[in-house]
Amino acid sequence: MSKPTPTDISADRDKGELMVTWNDGQVCRYPFDLLRNACPCAQCRGGHQNMSMEPDEDVFVIPLMDANATRINNLSVVGNYALNIEWADGHNYGIYQWEYLMTLCQQIAEDSL
Repeated sequence: MSKPTPTDISADRDKGELMVTWNDGQVCRYPFDLLRNACPCAQCRGGHQNMSMEPDEDVFVIPLMDANATRINNLSVVGNYALNIEWADGHNYGIYQWEYLMTLCQQIAEDSL
């Protein structure tokens, strides 16, 4: 099976949602607040020792209000393996690897059952 790779990435700022279409045809919708809660950077994770390819389970239960911390200013692809998000509050350290985003997508799907 091939590694997950996006074929399309778009952000709907009105809905507060990132949409990723994957190379297997799956479409995932990520609420901005969930993405910010799940930021994989060392600062948000509490240090390098807490970093992993799995998002923390509590990212699904800690809601964030609509604020600069949950509004996206810019998206950029990092090499051929990740997405960097620049948030309106200036935070831009998280590199969301494709595998990490796919894991988030699977957890979103499980939580909606």
